[in-house]
Amino acid sequence: MAHDIRPKIALAMGDPCGISPELTAHLMASPAIREAMHLIVIGDVRVLSDGADIAKVAPTFEAVQTVDAIPQRAENHLFVDLGTLDPATITRGSASQAGGPFALANFRAALDLAKSGRVSAVTFTPFNKAAMRMADPAYDDEISFVARACGTTAPASEFNILDGLWNARVTSHIALKDVAERITTEAVLRGLQLTDASMRQAGYSTPRIALAALNPHGGDNGNFGREEIDILEPAVAAAKRGGLAVEGPFPADTVFVRAKAGQFDAVLTLYHDQGQIAMKLMGFDRGVTLLGGFPFPICTPAHGTAYEIAGKGIANTGAACAALLLAARLASHRARAAT
Repeated sequence: MAHDIRPKIALAMGDPCGISPELTAHLMASPAIREAMHLIVIGDVRVLSDGADIAKVAPTFEAVQTVDAIPQRAENHLFVDLGTLDPATITRGSASQAGGPFALANFRAALDLAKSGRVSAVTFTPFNKAAMRMADPAYDDEISFVARACGTTAPASEFNILDGLWNARVTSHIALKDVAERITTEAVLRGLQLTDASMRQAGYSTPRIALAALNPHGGDNGNFGREEIDILEPAVAAAKRGGLAVEGPFPADTVFVRAKAGQFDAVLTLYHDQGQIAMKLMGFDRGVTLLGGFPFPICTPAHGTAYEIAGKGIANTGAACAALLLAARLASHRARAAT
């Protein structure tokens, strides 16, 4: 028998009030997912069953009650049934007091599996931040939660990936009024360095990175602001001295046109929506979010919980499938690089 080299990937069920249950069922039933990886899904089998009924699929799997009961080898996908949520106790389509603890417990267990080396990557179906904060008032976003769970202070960031194009950002989940004061030469340089390092871990030999400007028309030589001259250009110069293939800053309203045309592999933007709008317009149903800077890949669909269509059986599985396949590719590349 040929040696099975498919990576083991943990999948944490996300918000049970949105489309996460049906997405999870679809993923577990997908032949493409089964061919690419071994899944260890964490959640509640009753929530999965509810999602399978909505999705009209019948995934095959072996169920265990604790992560300690996970066998070393299994023919089918594995489902860790934590038994923490009866779907009859929640209302589909809105954030709930019960949904946050459910998703957090699943995510924490998946991270523990990766920390212990029992899986090579972590994935999750969409969370709702309001529900997560009901469970954990200190919850800010996935980056800070993973950092706390893993005990790491290393630089980390979200990357949005679509059809081979990466988008990173210097600031993320903060108010727009606070963005400008957070844009420093040091912060931008860290963003460029983290983007380069994360893409090299994904197999890029020399990733080509474009930096987006902050101000309209790239500041127009200082007429619309001096951040490009005083902050961004020095960061690009420092990155180039460090051997990075970086260009910019380029006006934000054209940089993605150039990147989509193949001139760059990644765009580092300065705030959340500066890149998210462009990426989601180019492919909302295919985009993936990667949490980079951690010891193992963490991937999820770039879209949210889609409360408005939860339970209707019409959720698009493209981004969720792409997230798992990316996690498997990243895990396999890291394994090859380590040998």
